[in-house]
Amino acid sequence: MSGLREEAPAGSVEALAARFPPGFAWGVSTSAYQIEGAVEADGRGASIWDVFSRQDGRVRNGDSGATACDHYHRSAQDVELMAGLGVRAYRFSVSWPRVMPSGTGEPNARGLDFYDRLVDLLLVRGIRPVLNLYHWDLPQALQDRGGWANPDMPYWFATYAAAVAERVGDRVQQWLTINEPQVFAFTGHATGRHAPGLTDWPTALRVADAALRSHAAARDRIRALVPGARVGVALDLNLVEPASPSEEDTAAAARHHAIRQRWFLDPLFGGGYPPEAVAAHAAAGHLDGLQLEAPPHGGLDFLGVNYYTRETIRADADSPFRIGFVRGDGSERTTMDWEVHPDGLSQVLRRVIAEYAPQALMVTENGAAFPDVPDGDGRVPDEARRRYLEGHVAAAADAIDAGVPLEGYFVWSLLDNFEWDKGFEQRFGIVRVDYRTQRRTLKASGEWYRELLAAAR
Repeated sequence: MSGLREEAPAGSVEALAARFPPGFAWGVSTSAYQIEGAVEADGRGASIWDVFSRQDGRVRNGDSGATACDHYHRSAQDVELMAGLGVRAYRFSVSWPRVMPSGTGEPNARGLDFYDRLVDLLLVRGIRPVLNLYHWDLPQALQDRGGWANPDMPYWFATYAAAVAERVGDRVQQWLTINEPQVFAFTGHATGRHAPGLTDWPTALRVADAALRSHAAARDRIRALVPGARVGVALDLNLVEPASPSEEDTAAAARHHAIRQRWFLDPLFGGGYPPEAVAAHAAAGHLDGLQLEAPPHGGLDFLGVNYYTRETIRADADSPFRIGFVRGDGSERTTMDWEVHPDGLSQVLRRVIAEYAPQALMVTENGAAFPDVPDGDGRVPDEARRRYLEGHVAAAADAIDAGVPLEGYFVWSLLDNFEWDKGFEQRFGIVRVDYRTQRRTLKASGEWYRELLAAAR
């Protein structure tokens, strides 16, 4: 096999696959609320996204995840899709309100049954389950009690984690506690664009702190129940760069990085909250008497990196935190208006290793939304997404070449799905979903990924 790979022509999937080590975890990612649907099935309770989506003007076109991709009833079909692609790992999230409809108390056996069956389906097809406990769908019953800002949240979250671990921990070894705390803390509680739709920075900072403490509490419960478990967290880490070499723009970019990314990275790796970010919040009047004590060390076995784009920052005295965003120089952009910048992935991975030295990294999300239109034969020729994935996979290989201990790469997403406040207008999947008929169609990008994974075998 090594001889064949050495002869692979440059630019081929064979040559690209040969740049990755044996056992590399090639995978796909999804999240519960975005694909499962069945929001009232088998005792599931309401989530904050069920409630938020029903409020006028919150979600584009009044969409919700009530049906989404109907994965709850089609999980066997979707696992077969993954098997057909040749993926080795599947990162999925568990719906807290499906497992514990009230957020606390006795687990819902029928909800746990679903994930029990899903894990078995994956293992039968040789696909490693990578289980993410929280991807933003908090039980509304807990939000009614203050949600993530309630001081009891670490206990609640650890109890939920234990219920899941007790049920599937005999077969699941790799765990993510929380996905992108930056987003649900700040976008959900400071800017109000996501559920629960609050616009209060002091609350958002309490939520962020609770997320870090809840991770540590859940990590300890998982490890106590699952011998040999590997536990991580997934952070949204785009590349942050100044718009110019000027002192003002460089300082603005560093401030944005501290407020958005280091606010979580520093505590997870044993530091306190970054002083420049604390000063920025104090200057904006956000601390409101908060006593910010360093959360517990994250104790990560691996860090999940969700990378999508580059953020170019300039100084702007009239914007929050004196941070302005520059759109860029005409580079290709996705329909989310995100710049396509593959090399940023390699830069982020290398920076994280240099600055924090985690034991291992995994790219837990990477993908792009484009306006996919089936052709006359029903095929979806999404060349822009194929190029995006190829460029970013190559960037991941560059990071490995530079010594980064990268263990896996997960495409976001397996399926087109409910894209939060954007509804169903944004399509990220390598499989197209016709939401009316629930028909799945592998896109050209999915065909390319299948070829890459076949070459990797």
